[in-house]
Amino acid sequence: MPEDRELAVREPDRRSSDTMEDKRNIQIIEWEHLDKKKFYVFGVAMTMMIRVSVYPFTLIRTRLQVQKGKSLYHGTFDAFVKILKADGVTGLYRGFLVNTFTLISGQCYVTTYELTRKFVADYSQSNTVKSLVAGGSASLVAQSITVPIDVVSQHLMMQRKGEKMGRFQVCGNLEGQGLVAFGQTKDIIRQILRADGLRGFYRGYVASLLTYIPNSAVWWPFYHFYAG
Repeated sequence: MPEDRELAVREPDRRSSDTMEDKRNIQIIEWEHLDKKKFYVFGVAMTMMIRVSVYPFTLIRTRLQVQKGKSLYHGTFDAFVKILKADGVTGLYRGFLVNTFTLISGQCYVTTYELTRKFVADYSQSNTVKSLVAGGSASLVAQSITVPIDVVSQHLMMQRKGEKMGRFQVCGNLEGQGLVAFGQTKDIIRQILRADGLRGFYRGYVASLLTYIPNSAVWWPFYHFYAG
């Protein structure tokens, strides 16, 4: 029947219209709506699982970027095999314990973002303004925590048996557990302090801010724009 055909055509249009209307009315989850316990516990647990999975490749990438030409490794797979043979599985996780402290910066990022949005809401109801200011502030706080941890972690990544790769070398035998992880960390921290002072922990800090603050400040307003 013609009426049935017309109804069949109109029904998808009506559903599409309803979907668009629902999209426009999506509620933005603010700080007060979050279950804080689940947010922090699950957030840290999920991030840790991801870190465990990708850290060996972060270490390999760092070594490939630092080496002179192809003096040590000829590529990702070659580096993976050589590190595994020379140092075992633990060799792929040098600096990992220190790097896990960046989980704090991740939680600080989200917390700063949400609290800043709440603060800015007292002065502006514009979602764009709230997201812009909160995104930039969150990156400032996160990078202030992350950069020193990354500096120490990357120096630990450079520790290997044989040829020296980085600026600093831990004192002691790298074979097996000749020097416990936090002993190596303490040694690297002392060497950085002696060589560069406190500023040594913030090498690349300004570059990090110039990279992440604009990115975060622009990303969040667009996120809410696409969602709304």
